[in-house]
Amino acid sequence: MTPADFPDRPGASAADTASRVLLVWDAPNMDMGLGGILGGRPTAAHRPRFDALGRWLLSRTADISATSDEPVEPEATVFTNIVPGSAEVVRPWVDALRNVGYAVFAKPKLSEDSDVDQDMLDHIELRRHTTGLAGVFVASADGQAFREPLLELAREGVPVTVIGFREHASWAATATEIEFIDLEDIPAVFREPLPRISLDSLPDDGAWLTPFRSLTTLLK
Repeated sequence: MTPADFPDRPGASAADTASRVLLVWDAPNMDMGLGGILGGRPTAAHRPRFDALGRWLLSRTADISATSDEPVEPEATVFTNIVPGSAEVVRPWVDALRNVGYAVFAKPKLSEDSDVDQDMLDHIELRRHTTGLAGVFVASADGQAFREPLLELAREGVPVTVIGFREHASWAATATEIEFIDLEDIPAVFREPLPRISLDSLPDDGAWLTPFRSLTTLLK
């Protein structure tokens, strides 16, 4: 299955032709960015709450719809890699996302090049040339792979927002054409504050900044 195969639905309705406020979530990249901040795997207190994110997207969609003359609908998709042998572990998370109202694009992680960046870009392009885009929200810890396509959309007049972490997405935070939102600034997305260390506000006795990945990845 490819992004072009879903989340199109059978039958005709207003939602099928409505312009989309599109949220695409880069799960592998967001997980890596969050792990870098936490220094390891997140506990339940520091896992993003997708129900809170969904409510926030609905609110933003309502704001956009209020200024639009055309029908506008929200659409959210989580893009993720599935490591061979991990399906049983990941399935409850995928099912929970689908129960909340998210589509999921899952791709086997067969090599280092089996990421989902291009799949996300293809999905954005699909909506751009079919339903049309009333707004685009891309959740990616650094978002560099999406920089030029998103800037192009913004120059065409599509409102573009990057959701990420300020420690990793300085290009988005400083870009004048797009909006940047730190994930932690979205209400109720985290149950507890992230233990963040900023180079701009280091403690007087210094702080350890943990690596984003193991040094042994250099051998792969």
